[in-house]
Amino acid sequence: MNKNITGPNFQRLGQLFVLILLALFILIPFLLGFWTSLLPTADISKGSLWSSHISLDNYYTAITQTPIIRYLFNSLVISFFTMAAQLLFCSMSAYAFVFLEFKGRNTLFYVFLATMMLPFEAEVIPNFVTVRNMGLLNHYAVMIIPFLTSAFGTFMLRQSFLQIPGELKEASEIEGLSHWRFYASVVMPYSRISLFTLAAYSFLASWNQYLWPMLTTFSDDFRPVQDGLRQLQSQESFNNWGMIQASAAIVVIPTLIVLFIGQHYFKSGLNEGAVK
Repeated sequence: MNKNITGPNFQRLGQLFVLILLALFILIPFLLGFWTSLLPTADISKGSLWSSHISLDNYYTAITQTPIIRYLFNSLVISFFTMAAQLLFCSMSAYAFVFLEFKGRNTLFYVFLATMMLPFEAEVIPNFVTVRNMGLLNHYAVMIIPFLTSAFGTFMLRQSFLQIPGELKEASEIEGLSHWRFYASVVMPYSRISLFTLAAYSFLASWNQYLWPMLTTFSDDFRPVQDGLRQLQSQESFNNWGMIQASAAIVVIPTLIVLFIGQHYFKSGLNEGAVK
């Protein structure tokens, strides 16, 4: 009997040890970066990780002497509208692939999925030529329009919509609900966990873009944070490592907020589903 009790407990302790070890590997670089942002640049240049002058001066310098707040605002605008557009268009296309009957539906869906195999770098040149001819360079639109929808989002929501019982669709037809009414009042609430997941994924993917904004934005009025950090390093503030590290720490804050909010709603949706 003791052997049966000790075995599972020992296995659980081993799992906790592995999880703690992995958490440390993930958290240590972030904590080290945050700690570095509190140190004077002179101490950072010497390679010292300890200083008697720990303060928030680097954060004050980053906020007052660099356009980091403007970069944050630009990224928030771009990421929010990209997220909203993908939720709308991906859900509509997924609905069509599940609930609308038309010739070649499955073939079209497989062609749609095939676009996921193309790396983004292969699309950069034709997309750049297109937006340049449309006169969209150095504008919010150039960061939003090419990402209004995604094959991955459509695929994920289609798989979620396929779990909706067919009886609900039949009942809605008997009640005389239109496709729009069924989509808004039944399909979307039923798939809210997948929608929360796609919202967090699309927001973070847009927030972390680097190559595309570097090619298409040329001024601080529209430059997002990832390209903005690179710009700070190329300016006269290059040697101010404390300020640059503080800017990087500020940039991380919105992504952490999105992850925590998404995790909260994801758990809430799972608990409601378990109750039902």
